[in-house]
Amino acid sequence: MITPFLEKITQSLSRNDIPEYSFIPQLNHPLPNINRIKELMNLVRIVIFPGFFDNAAITDDASISNLKFMYALLNEQIYNGLCFSNDYDTPRKMAEEFTVAFIDKLPEIKRLLAMDVKAVHDCDPAAKSYSEVIFCYPAIQAMLHYRVAHALLLMQIPSVPRIISELAHFATGIEIHPGAQIGEYFSIDHGTGVVIGETCIIGNNVRLYQGVTLGAKGFVYDENGFPLNVPRHPIIEDNVIIYSNSTILGRITIGHDSIIGGNVWQVHDVPPHSRITQKKATSAFIDGLGI
Repeated sequence: MITPFLEKITQSLSRNDIPEYSFIPQLNHPLPNINRIKELMNLVRIVIFPGFFDNAAITDDASISNLKFMYALLNEQIYNGLCFSNDYDTPRKMAEEFTVAFIDKLPEIKRLLAMDVKAVHDCDPAAKSYSEVIFCYPAIQAMLHYRVAHALLLMQIPSVPRIISELAHFATGIEIHPGAQIGEYFSIDHGTGVVIGETCIIGNNVRLYQGVTLGAKGFVYDENGFPLNVPRHPIIEDNVIIYSNSTILGRITIGHDSIIGGNVWQVHDVPPHSRITQKKATSAFIDGLGI
């Protein structure tokens, strides 16, 4: 009895004359696989931080084996991403070249992550060791995903970088667009609710606390009403601290060596060496009224 009903629903779902359905592409090519990308990022983590996330002995043979497996996984997912974009005539050949180019960047990615580990450790008295920071702190997981995704995005790999960043977002509550530019010795304390937009530029020795948003104030639209992808997020210069739940919006500059206090709403440039805080909270109440 149920079969005719299901056939009817199938036909309805397959109709091409419903305008709203036209926005859903009809795909007939390989797609990036989220589970395989999870495996890939686990391998990257093992290679960058040997001994922390697997039980194998730390040997050259083990590292080479992991890199070979990483190559196979990444090559497959880059190929699927290239097919997904339809912008490449020889996706198989390009996938191999991009994969080799990425693996060649691993030493620099490790160097940057080592500086991030040091920054998180140095800025948090609760951190007992560098090992604890690597093993336990969500900021390092988020930055590992960001550093990898950013490198792939710079190579113009479609889709895969965004999947990598969203996996970290789901796991940590920290959302960093792979297009953001983040310098060395970067730290996020606690981290939940941090959002860093696509065109952000962040200098060296910058520290963020939970709930910080580095977002866009508005959009510039083309003649068809679609938003243009232009610089629209903040520039954070060197040696800046932004405390919890502050919102920095638009293409503004927070000058070097500044401190932005908690719960600040900032939409204008801040000169270097500034101290920005919110207005003092109201402390006078009458029988609980006046809030």
